[in-house]
Amino acid sequence: MAASRSDRFLGVRAAVGLTLLAGALSMVTGIVHMGSPTGRPLVPFVPPVARATAGFTGTLTGFLLLGSALGLRRGLRAAWYSTLCLLVVSAGQGLVQASETSIPLVVLSVLALPAVALNRRRFDRSVDFSATQLAAILALSGSQVYITTGAYALREEFGGISTLVDAVYFAIVTSSTVGYGDITPQTAVARLFGISALVVGTASFAIALGVLLTPAIEARLVKALGKMTQSELDLLDDHILVLGYGDLTEAIIQELGDKAPFLVVVPDGDVARRLSERGVDTLTGDTSDEATLRRVHVEEARAVVAATNDDAADALAILTVRHLAPDVHIVAAATHRENVDKLRRAGADTVISPASIGGHLLVESALGGQDVDTEAVADRLLDEI
Repeated sequence: MAASRSDRFLGVRAAVGLTLLAGALSMVTGIVHMGSPTGRPLVPFVPPVARATAGFTGTLTGFLLLGSALGLRRGLRAAWYSTLCLLVVSAGQGLVQASETSIPLVVLSVLALPAVALNRRRFDRSVDFSATQLAAILALSGSQVYITTGAYALREEFGGISTLVDAVYFAIVTSSTVGYGDITPQTAVARLFGISALVVGTASFAIALGVLLTPAIEARLVKALGKMTQSELDLLDDHILVLGYGDLTEAIIQELGDKAPFLVVVPDGDVARRLSERGVDTLTGDTSDEATLRRVHVEEARAVVAATNDDAADALAILTVRHLAPDVHIVAAATHRENVDKLRRAGADTVISPASIGGHLLVESALGGQDVDTEAVADRLLDEI
C-alpha cells in the first residue's frame, strides 16, 4: 500500500499538477518582484538589476512552465526536457529574487523536479506537427522576420525606431493589432510598408489562432460523443479499468466514486455518451482489442474489472488484458455460476458470482432469521477480493 501511495504521489498526474502550480507561482512571484524591493533578508547581497531582471524573466518562465505542463499532458518528450530545465531556472530565479515571498517558489520547483524526472518513461511521444501547424509556425515566424527586418531597414523613415529592439517591438504590436501609437511612419514608403506589415502580421496571427482553437473545439466534440482525448488518456496512471457495461456497472461506478481514478471502456457509443454526460470518464472501444487496451494504459492500471452480462466477452477481454499486463489484478463477475472456473482459467485473479452470493445471503437469512449480518458477509467477500 505504501508503494502504491508513493506511485500516486510521484505519478504522471503529480508531475503535471506540480508543474502547473510552479508555473502559476512563478508568474505571480515574478510580478510581485518586478520592482526594487528593500528591507528583505537577502536583498543587500543581490544587485538591484539582477532582482528586477529575475522578476521580469520569472513571469516569462511561469508562462513557459504552463506551456510545458500542457505538453506533459500530451506525453511529449520535448516537454519533459523543457520542464526539467525550466524548473531549475525557476528555482534559481526564486533565489535571485532574494525575498521571503519567493521561498515557496524555490521549494515547489525543487519538489516538482523528482516528480517529473521519475516519470521519464511516460513522456515518450515525439512532437509531430501537422501540415496546418507547420504552415502556422512558418507564417508567424516569417511575418515577424519580414516586419522586423523591413522596419529596421526603414528606421530613418519611421518616428520611434532606432534600434533592432524597436523593430521587434513594432513587429509585435503591429501583428497583434495593439498599435500603441508611439511608432509612426513619416513617409509614403513607410506607410506602404506599414500597410503590408499589418496585413501580413494579422493574417499570420489569425492562422496561428485557428490552429490553436481547432484542437480545443475537436476535444469538446470528442467529449460530447462519449470519448476521451489522447492527452486525457496519457494522464491515466494507477487507475481502475471497468471493461464493458452490464447490470453491475452502475453499482461499480457508484462504489468507486472518488476512491480511485477509473475509466469505463464500452463498445456502445450511446452508452458511452450517456456516461460521459454524467461526468464519468469513458472511452468507446472494443474491450478485447489490444490497441484499445494499450490506449488506456492497461499496463499501468491498478486493477481491471470485467463485469458485463456476457461471460464469453468478459473471458476474451480478460485473456487480452492478461497478455498485455501479466501483473495487473483482474476481477470478474460471472453471470452464470458454471462460468466461474472458466473466467479463472482465462486469467482472472478473483471471480465473483452475484447469483451465488445472492443465493447464499437469501438462504442464510431464511435459516437464521434476523440474526444474519449481511453487511458482515459482504465485507468478508470484499476482503477476499
